[in-house]
Amino acid sequence: MKISRITILTLGVADLGNATEFYKAVLGTPPNISDGITFIELPGTWLALYPFEKLAEDISPDVPITRSGFNGLTIAHNARSKNEVVEILKRAELVGGRIIKEAQDTFWGGFSGYFSDLDGYYWEVAWGPMFEFAENGEMKFKGGV
Repeated sequence: MKISRITILTLGVADLGNATEFYKAVLGTPPNISDGITFIELPGTWLALYPFEKLAEDISPDVPITRSGFNGLTIAHNARSKNEVVEILKRAELVGGRIIKEAQDTFWGGFSGYFSDLDGYYWEVAWGPMFEFAENGEMKFKGGV
């Protein structure tokens, strides 16, 4: 059986050094830097940081380079508790992130808030009663396979 997965999520960033330090502080995971790319190893999916213009160039010399407003994409970091949601949002703000939505109870029974990073990417930090975490940190539905 073939299992589909997302292995790396790459963010195009304006300043690789600043972005690397930001995510090191927010996620608490030491980065690996190789050939001008930062890799942050997370359970299930890694986060990569790469200079914005170089990422666009890698896709195609004809890809339009624009950066403005909300583009319909958010990235989620699911926490193990409501307190952890608040802690992560505070860390993001302390290192230059902007709180977009304070942590609060949600319509779906969870608890979440949003921040934007140094490059304007929107992150939801959430806790949900329907999720549990394996020993290696991977998230699963409670009672799921």
